[in-house]
Amino acid sequence: MKRFLYLAFLVIVSANCFPQVLHPVKWSFSVNRVSDNEAELVFKAVIEKKWHLYSQFVPPGGPLPTVFKYEKSGKFKKTGTVSEFPKPKEEYDATFEMNVKSFVNKATFKQKIRLLTGKPFEIKGSIEYMCCDDQRCIPLQEDFSFKIDSGLLLNRADSLTGNNTDTVLLTSDSSKTLIANKDSATSIIKNKSDQTTSSDTNTSLWIFFLISFLGGLAGVITPCVFPMIPMTVSFFMKNTDKRSKAKKQALFYGFSIIVIYTGFGLIISALLGPDFANWLSTHWLPNILFFLLFLIFALSFFGMFEIILPNWLISKSDKHADKGGYFGIFFMAFTLVLVSFSCTAPIVGGLLVEAARGEVLKPTIGMFGFSLAFALPFTLLAFFPSWLKKLPKSGGWLNSIKVVLGFLILALGMKFLIVPDQTYHWGLLSRELYLAFWMVIFTLMGFYLLGKIKFSHDSDLPYISITRLILTIFTFAFVIYLIPGLFGAPLKAISGLLPPQTSESFYFNKTSIPENVSSKESNFKLCEKPKYADFLHLPNGLEGYFDYEQGLACAKKLNKPVFISFTGLACAKCRDMEANVWSDPKVLQRLREKYIVIALYVDDKTDLPESEWITSKLDGKVKKTIGKKYADYQIARFNVNAQPYYVLLDHNGDLLTTPRAYNKSVDEFISFLDKGVEEFNKRQGSAKNN
Repeated sequence: MKRFLYLAFLVIVSANCFPQVLHPVKWSFSVNRVSDNEAELVFKAVIEKKWHLYSQFVPPGGPLPTVFKYEKSGKFKKTGTVSEFPKPKEEYDATFEMNVKSFVNKATFKQKIRLLTGKPFEIKGSIEYMCCDDQRCIPLQEDFSFKIDSGLLLNRADSLTGNNTDTVLLTSDSSKTLIANKDSATSIIKNKSDQTTSSDTNTSLWIFFLISFLGGLAGVITPCVFPMIPMTVSFFMKNTDKRSKAKKQALFYGFSIIVIYTGFGLIISALLGPDFANWLSTHWLPNILFFLLFLIFALSFFGMFEIILPNWLISKSDKHADKGGYFGIFFMAFTLVLVSFSCTAPIVGGLLVEAARGEVLKPTIGMFGFSLAFALPFTLLAFFPSWLKKLPKSGGWLNSIKVVLGFLILALGMKFLIVPDQTYHWGLLSRELYLAFWMVIFTLMGFYLLGKIKFSHDSDLPYISITRLILTIFTFAFVIYLIPGLFGAPLKAISGLLPPQTSESFYFNKTSIPENVSSKESNFKLCEKPKYADFLHLPNGLEGYFDYEQGLACAKKLNKPVFISFTGLACAKCRDMEANVWSDPKVLQRLREKYIVIALYVDDKTDLPESEWITSKLDGKVKKTIGKKYADYQIARFNVNAQPYYVLLDHNGDLLTTPRAYNKSVDEFISFLDKGVEEFNKRQGSAKNN
């Protein structure tokens, strides 16, 4: 027994001492008949413990979403979008510093198709996805194959002739088929979404509700809305002799406002749907349009022009309001929504963007929170009319709030420019340029609060109130906080709103060159201009290559060892290592002076010229992009597919020491680099002696 336990212990230890190709997600595939000419492709994922698989819908700058790609075929047509079950958990992901949706344990995806032929055929394609645990993230790809053969087609024919065979064809990735009873097959692949707990998402939803509620309060204290409070409340007080009836009408008025806003969010979500969400999140066109929309609203808030809905729409709603009764009260609420459009649209617009991204619950909660706060003052003051006397009078302070909102909208609207700039490698909006715009915007906002800047609709400001003074202090403090970001500081508190640090067009390195480094070493230049350097970059001011062959050739020429970083554009752990380990002065010195640095991006979608395509020895497929080429190389050469992954080679391509994965110990990383140099020098000495 002891010997058995000892052997088991050795197996466990050895399994953890050597790198492995990780496949935390196991896929299976099946086909379910829907009707006479429709079928449903079912993708079922079983996820290992401690791992999670990301949804199809993730925010820009987050992890890679799950994407289904099909080979072109004229024998079927997709109908609708890919549905996913059970409902993914949405929670804050510290790795990506944002709320993301993911699955644990299992997930099922379904795609309905319409059959366009009566002959057997095969549906092929691939699934691109990312899965993460607490230590690493892995971008993966799984090929799928569905055989639509005589079994399913006969069912179609029987259905057309009126014979219901009640069967379904199931296929697996090994192309084995099984005809099963339809009810039992359905019970196997049916997803029990009601079993999914929502406790992990409650916190983020409550936060979103609170933000939306505060947005509703901000909408109330705008020039379009605030002056209407006394008029609206007076209507309820003078149009009835019974106090109880006035309260009921006020409650219905507030309820109508909530229904109008929340219903509008649901309609937008239902019309656009989740398939539209992917395009909305990543394509350049909607993001540019959103930025322009926010810019227009900001200029309107500054007083350049006024955005109003057509008079006929407001007049028509107002006529319905005159009819009296609860019908009239509903249209009074609708008229308020229309009249307040120019002030509330930018706030509501952010919630509707969530709706257009395929969300349902989140925008519903957001619109409910906004409308609840928006309706609350009207309802409460109708219940307690004496409070009207305590309200501040309308005046210049309302316009000041509108202008401050204009500054905030202008700053936040710029975030929509980050997505297309990074996704399409435009390189127009560097991090420091973005920060410079923000610094100017918030500096102007600070001067406005001090009364040093005045817009056309502003009143005279004889003195600065305590509220304005406090806001001014916070505004200028925020501007000062932004300044170090121009010189490479990560600004972690707002990192989710900024372009990545790799987008910097210049970098002031905060580490000085040690005294024992010669000028020749400190002024080291690369052998030639790196390929892909126009859109790929190294952090912390390092110089290096993004093509393995080019980097290895330079290492041979300069007689230096090679440091390879297997990384990714969407790899947050990679950015974490670069910000906390690579940035250390001792690490930077070694990387800059002792090694040729090669960063191999395994998720870059840039197409390679045909002369650089490779045929994988692993799956026999042709790799046509930078990412697929080097993801294949990492697996084939090192039997590992997780990032970050660091490898030290001599200039013949041989390993110098055991590769290293994610570990934030600076001392251990320095030891890793020193060991590589020591081994390289030892081999060079042996070569000279021979």
